[in-house]
Amino acid sequence: MQTKSHSRNFIYTDWILIETQFDPDQLHSKETVFTIGNGYLGTKGSFEEGYPHALPATFIHGVYDDVPVVYTELANCPDWLPLIVIVNGDRFRLDQGEILRYDRKLDLRYGLVIRYLRWRSPSGNTIDITFERFASLADRHVLAQRCHLMPVDFDGSIEVQGSINGYPENQGFNHWEGLDQGKTDQGIWLQCRTRHSRIEIGMGATMRISGTEASLQVSTAPGYPTLSMTYQTKSQQTVTVEKIVTVFTSRETETPVSAATEKLAHLPDYATLLRANEQAWDEVWQQSDILIEGDSTAAFAVRYNLFQLLIAGSRHDDKVSIPAKTLSGFGYRGHIFWDTEIFMLPFFLFTQPAIARNLLSYRWHTLPGARRKASHYSYRGAMFAWESADTGDEVTPRWGLNSDFYGEDVRIWCRDREIHINADVPYAAWNYWQATGDDQWMQERGAEIILDAAIFWGSRVEFNSERQRYEIQGVIGADEYHEFVHNNAFTNRMAQWHLEKAIAVYDWLADKFPERTTELEEKLKLTPQERSHWQDIITKILFLHDPLTELIEQFEGFFQLEDINLADYEGRDRSMQAILGIEKTNKCQILKQPDILMLLYLMRESADIPYNEKALQTNWDYYAPRTDITYGSSLGPAVHAILASDLGKSTEAYKVFMQALMVDLEDNRGNTSDGIHGATAGGVWQAVIFGFGGIQLTENGPVANSHLPDGWTRLKFKLHWQGKWHDFDLRKEQVTQDITRQLEYLQLSLSQNSPSQASKHQFSPPASPAPSSPPLPNSQSPSEATHNPNIKGFIFDLDGVLTDTAELHYLAWQKLADEEGIPFNRQANEALRGVSRRASLMLIIGNRPYSEAQIEEMMERKNRYYGELIQSMTSKDLLPGAIAFLDELRQAGIKIGIGSGSKNARTVIERLGIADKIDAIADGYSVQQPKPAPDLFLYAAKQLGLEPAQSVVVEDAAAGIEAALVGGMWAIGLGPTERVGAAHIVLPNLEGVKWADLRTKLSNIAREKYSGTSN
Repeated sequence: MQTKSHSRNFIYTDWILIETQFDPDQLHSKETVFTIGNGYLGTKGSFEEGYPHALPATFIHGVYDDVPVVYTELANCPDWLPLIVIVNGDRFRLDQGEILRYDRKLDLRYGLVIRYLRWRSPSGNTIDITFERFASLADRHVLAQRCHLMPVDFDGSIEVQGSINGYPENQGFNHWEGLDQGKTDQGIWLQCRTRHSRIEIGMGATMRISGTEASLQVSTAPGYPTLSMTYQTKSQQTVTVEKIVTVFTSRETETPVSAATEKLAHLPDYATLLRANEQAWDEVWQQSDILIEGDSTAAFAVRYNLFQLLIAGSRHDDKVSIPAKTLSGFGYRGHIFWDTEIFMLPFFLFTQPAIARNLLSYRWHTLPGARRKASHYSYRGAMFAWESADTGDEVTPRWGLNSDFYGEDVRIWCRDREIHINADVPYAAWNYWQATGDDQWMQERGAEIILDAAIFWGSRVEFNSERQRYEIQGVIGADEYHEFVHNNAFTNRMAQWHLEKAIAVYDWLADKFPERTTELEEKLKLTPQERSHWQDIITKILFLHDPLTELIEQFEGFFQLEDINLADYEGRDRSMQAILGIEKTNKCQILKQPDILMLLYLMRESADIPYNEKALQTNWDYYAPRTDITYGSSLGPAVHAILASDLGKSTEAYKVFMQALMVDLEDNRGNTSDGIHGATAGGVWQAVIFGFGGIQLTENGPVANSHLPDGWTRLKFKLHWQGKWHDFDLRKEQVTQDITRQLEYLQLSLSQNSPSQASKHQFSPPASPAPSSPPLPNSQSPSEATHNPNIKGFIFDLDGVLTDTAELHYLAWQKLADEEGIPFNRQANEALRGVSRRASLMLIIGNRPYSEAQIEEMMERKNRYYGELIQSMTSKDLLPGAIAFLDELRQAGIKIGIGSGSKNARTVIERLGIADKIDAIADGYSVQQPKPAPDLFLYAAKQLGLEPAQSVVVEDAAAGIEAALVGGMWAIGLGPTERVGAAHIVLPNLEGVKWADLRTKLSNIAREKYSGTSN
């Protein structure tokens, strides 16, 4: 299924984001949207050829450096993307010449960015250029690019230059000093070092060409080593250039340059690297994917948010964590917040627990920095930084620069006052332990995190002798609109919860690992008196809560602040703080993000105090209307979506969920250019699983109590809990049926007995339909369906129906057969029409002995050849009558789907230029059983939201016609009667075909069939 976002020139399919038009005004936000990565590094979606004012960036986990006096930040690493194309002396660039066609896609399934352009140079030469890139998930140190070049209307000279740019900038500051560079037999290398942290980086690059002959030239301009090739080309000649890059830093090896050049010398070609990358992604998605049916926008956008998390989570390094903007932008300078533990980590915890362990181990490695911060403020224990980098020391800027040149700078108090993070990190550590049962990690690392951070609370609380209560004064809670408050309920309850769990962890550790207990007691100076103090705080900490109404006061005096009706500000386009100012907002009952509601959410799973249904309803009614959910914090909407879902407010839940879901794809806060909203991405996962899926964790494992949004017919995912995988396939049975039940019903309706006469438990399968008398579709009663066919959608096969790729398939098979020394010709190719790739290969190789691995390799090789051939397809390759018929159907309000067994169907559709005319795509990735099984067409119909009997299949192969008929659909066959005669209607092709004429024919067929059987 696909939908189109007009505001961003985006088309969303199940797995692929397609940008249909280049808009320079959205350059920076789109650079973020098209970010790729592999858990080691992230590269923004900048263009290979560059563009004025572009901000290309590659960030590597842990590579921090200082801007003297001001701040610490992730250093933008040398740029591996530059790939320059010069056409007859004109350098290809989008701000010159003429863009005749443009589309760029992000393939989430395999982490690929592919951009196709038809460009006319200032000199009038037209060329098709396709760029492709990925950061290998199979080998974190490998980056790959590929470029296809095909002159459309000229012969001449083309030069390609591939470089490493050693002059990257962090918005004006270059963190790198060049050390050395050079060339090897394989290509070029570059060596640099950060100016202050002294982290060294080594990068190598090689470039290969196929489709022509060209010699490789090397240029070693200082800081910009370059490989170049020049060749003479002819019109319609396709040449492919591959550029492979390797990267290491001194964080992984003492000799990064040697490591990079050695790896480069032993790497295979692009296609082999791509296959390894695809296999790695297949394994990751097997654990992490969420399938949503009935809402195509949500189906893609949820996967997009998960993709951004997956490419940011480190698989190999437990000394790094995920910055708030992931590895996708300069926002927050690569600093780590509570965003990671509270919002992002649950996704990894339940789908990629090894990554969750790494993320939490980062906090253990940075305990020395947390201890230094506590000591600086004269507290004991560990005080986690509000913003953390490589050491765990506080790196939150003291001042925020005012956009008004003459205005005053703004003091940033979070570093001093937003201390709830000291309970947030232990909260995540405790939940990791509960979910995984990883006792080893808890005794080696987790216990130290929890206990040392608990010691901080013992020194931070103050005892009020008049109240006989412990208080925590002068803090910022989760709601950052109020900057100096006392007894914030979120902070106080989280500190209390933390101390409760610290005592539990200590008792467990003393029982199971007494030697480790003694070691930590000595290291942390943890005494029985300290633990007794914790228990006293737990008993006496102040919590402003009315036990009768269950209403909780956010902080002391909150109810006395001025109340503002947010409804009076409808239509605004900025936050309430921006409208009222910092001081005014601080004096009003306006929230930047959930605070009390956030507390209830965190206590929800274990039903800890103060969570209960009455408390949720009471506090929702009070605080939700006072929360600036649209323009406050991006952390809020996902939490509101979960709680609204709990309360049965499905419309409101879905509305705020979509705010979170589209925050970057639609740039609905105007700051996507700063980087991906990582916490929002994690919140999206939680909203789907815990909100709409209704997952609750019990002693026997997770259970679902789903309340799917309107329109969602299916939600499928898996969770890892206590060492086991739990699969969930949640459906709205009253709205949809699974394919098996559909087939059973269709068999009933197509049998000689009507449903009213058939047994509920026994029925005879229909006889095979004779070509002269195909069965009629029927999803209601026989008379209803046959008297008045209610056609609402068409499902087209691609090959032989809308376009003719048969010649391309033949050429690809012929090339493979020639390479294998197998006789093959056009006559033999006829037997492959409508047959799956595997079945076709089996027909070609016959009885020749091949292993399964060899068969898989040959199928992939053939697909690669075919994929290269389809790159040259255009709208001119549409068959006669196809575009006119598609347009007529759309004008008539008929839905249009594609039902093609090809795994390249989406690419073909893009090349043909008809993506905006298609409502749903079922391809080789959609189902397991190929035609003549009906699964592919049933899947397409379901994506269109149609019953089988409301669908017409247009096919040119006997297997496709059979699949349509078995699936209970109308069938139109294109081609000779001996091949497609079993269809209801047989046509030579689509030229001159009119919907009105087809509708009349189908009605007549139905009428005749009904009158012939009604006696």
